[in-house]
Amino acid sequence: MSAVLAPAVHRRRLRVRGQVQGVGFRPTVYRLATELGLGGRVLNDGAGVEIELEGTDEALDRFVFRLRSEAPRLSRIDTIDATPMAPLGDRTFRIDASAGGPVSTGVTPDAGTCPECLADLLDPANRRWRYAFTNCTHCGPRYTITRELPYDRPNTSMASFMQCKACRAEYDAPADRRFHAQPNACPECGPRLALWGNLGQPIAVADPLAEAMQRIRHGGIVAIKGLGGFHLACDARNPEAVAELRRRKQREEKPFAVMFANLASITALACVTTQAAALLATPERPIVLLDKQPGCDEALPGVAPGMATLGVMVPHTPLQVLLFHEAAGRPAGTRWLGEPQPLALVMTSANPGGEPLVIDNDEAVRRLGAIADALLVHDRAILIRCDDSVARADANGAPAFIRRARGYTPASIRLAGDGPPVLAVGAYLKNTVCATRGDEAFLSQHVGSLDNAATCVALEEAVGHLLDVLVIEPVAVAHDLHPDFHSTRFAVGLAAQRGIPLIGVQHHHAHIAAVMAEHRIEHPVLGIALDGVGLGDDGGIWGGELLRVDGARSTRVGHLRELPLPGGDRAAREPWRLGAAVLHLLERSDEIVRRFDRPGAPLVRQMLQQRLNTPVTSSMGRWFDAAAALLGVREVQSFEGQAPMLLEGLAASHGAVRPLADGFRIEADGVLDLLPLAQALLDARCASYGAALFHATLVDALAAWAASAACRAGVGTIAFGGGCFLNAILSTGLRARLAADGFDVIEARQAPANDGGLALGQAWVARHALAARTKPTD
Repeated sequence: MSAVLAPAVHRRRLRVRGQVQGVGFRPTVYRLATELGLGGRVLNDGAGVEIELEGTDEALDRFVFRLRSEAPRLSRIDTIDATPMAPLGDRTFRIDASAGGPVSTGVTPDAGTCPECLADLLDPANRRWRYAFTNCTHCGPRYTITRELPYDRPNTSMASFMQCKACRAEYDAPADRRFHAQPNACPECGPRLALWGNLGQPIAVADPLAEAMQRIRHGGIVAIKGLGGFHLACDARNPEAVAELRRRKQREEKPFAVMFANLASITALACVTTQAAALLATPERPIVLLDKQPGCDEALPGVAPGMATLGVMVPHTPLQVLLFHEAAGRPAGTRWLGEPQPLALVMTSANPGGEPLVIDNDEAVRRLGAIADALLVHDRAILIRCDDSVARADANGAPAFIRRARGYTPASIRLAGDGPPVLAVGAYLKNTVCATRGDEAFLSQHVGSLDNAATCVALEEAVGHLLDVLVIEPVAVAHDLHPDFHSTRFAVGLAAQRGIPLIGVQHHHAHIAAVMAEHRIEHPVLGIALDGVGLGDDGGIWGGELLRVDGARSTRVGHLRELPLPGGDRAAREPWRLGAAVLHLLERSDEIVRRFDRPGAPLVRQMLQQRLNTPVTSSMGRWFDAAAALLGVREVQSFEGQAPMLLEGLAASHGAVRPLADGFRIEADGVLDLLPLAQALLDARCASYGAALFHATLVDALAAWAASAACRAGVGTIAFGGGCFLNAILSTGLRARLAADGFDVIEARQAPANDGGLALGQAWVARHALAARTKPTD
């Protein structure tokens, strides 16, 4: 009788790249290898995760299949490369210490508290009962506490907290979900809360969180230290507290975000679609814009005045959960989290005067002491500022970003192919920066508008940290064409310092390129770029453009009819001036003073008639401003985009209307003239009808304009770019029209459509420009 041969033993080295550090990846590898009887080892290094496995071919193949299907919830596997090795005789599997080497992995974004940690937090028998820094490999801080890679505790702000015996046992146990959870801690060994007065004096209380909640419930304003910065919190149902927060923060009408305990608490005040519910519940926990329910403004007076939407969020840290837990009377277990809770908290970023977020305790006293009545602080350092992300939910439940930050930064955006490392520094408003490495683009957190020295410094800090933590040495720096932006001046200095090329990218070219980058489009497209302002190739003020974009080349094939800007930049803050400009173009200048009863109206009429200090712009944003002024919706804005947002809200409340017949003209030179529509708005029977008519006719006009130009340009793909596409009525209606006409429509999804995505587009154009320079000629 012949002997049965044992299956042959083989060994493979697997190189796993993607979001694979700080997410419980090695414990998963250990568990799968052990279950499959494989020997070998796993470790983190600069490139990601390296795995060596020894066993039968069947078991090795099964391991790869299960690793892809059972990967940890926060991980993202981009590639798994396998290399055969000689067997070493390993029969057991182990987890080795992290190794160094060239860095080609990334940092995992911060993640909201997972269900398992919630259960620990709310179990009176658990040693982490009501501990505000509970976390595991499935949740908690990552990016905001990381100094450098690899992501190990000594490289984070948790390095100063020595784990107790119980925590260390969890940290060292491969089967535990806290295995190598770098922020792992408990009340005995971890960070602690403290309550300070607004002058920085410690307030001696047994429970700082309970006292903070008590002050909020009695109308106080408390600065609360979070993951990426401080929030200013007050009772959203208390009109006096909300008004006082507005007064102290000097934020007259801009909407506040509101935090609720759970989805069940939101539905009475805002419309929670299935897609929005899914987005709110993701580990990223962004602020999600929802349509208001009737009675919302009465229940939350002064929170989002005049807006059709409400920005809502649910807790993403244990500390925030505990605020609601305290208000609910400290119930045991998690059942209460599925039930409506009455508490609603204004939770607004603590950045006075548009400056960067406050992240340091002492800094909070200096900068927030005049706003907050008390400060709820802790002793775990925030290393990186990172604001809350803001998004709408698209039809698939994915985010359509208004601001991309906490929860998403610095997750990479995959590009179509490999390329040289470049740095892009964005523009002026809603600044972000972007660095590329291989086939990945890393878009920074929201930095802010570069209108103050502190934010300019924050831009430079964001560049330094992004390049350092990802170990990127850029070979070129891309920037906006506007020479007076701090980002441009910074790029010029950095390029000179490093001796690398400087690449200027036109603003609207970058908007369209950002969309092409995330969709990995390498063929020519027609771009519809609609925003407030951007310097054009001709030195003009652009903002309503049709561009044929082919890599580093962009050709302007159409634009909106230009509007005069009486008073220059001041017109963007005072929409009535745009309304006056439209009346002038309609040869109705004599109506300016009567329609706009403002002290400067006679002078503005004279400026328009004599063409004094009236530069012109093709900006779509200024057409929105003009429409709002003509309809009496808003004559002066208290924050950027207020008039268009109010106009959109009115249109949504009115409902759909038929577009105006002959409401626009397309000239032979590709100019889209909206004056016929503006003329009709002057005779609109009410503001809401006029707003709906404006949106319907605008969609009609843009669809006809773009379709004609795309056919002439010989392209079948149309890209939407620019801040105007945050308008849901515009983007939804135009997408449907162009798709019905047979065009492939691509839109911003992984980056904001507004200037928050510009750096991605700049980087993409710069890489194409470098490739064109090195391409051999025939």
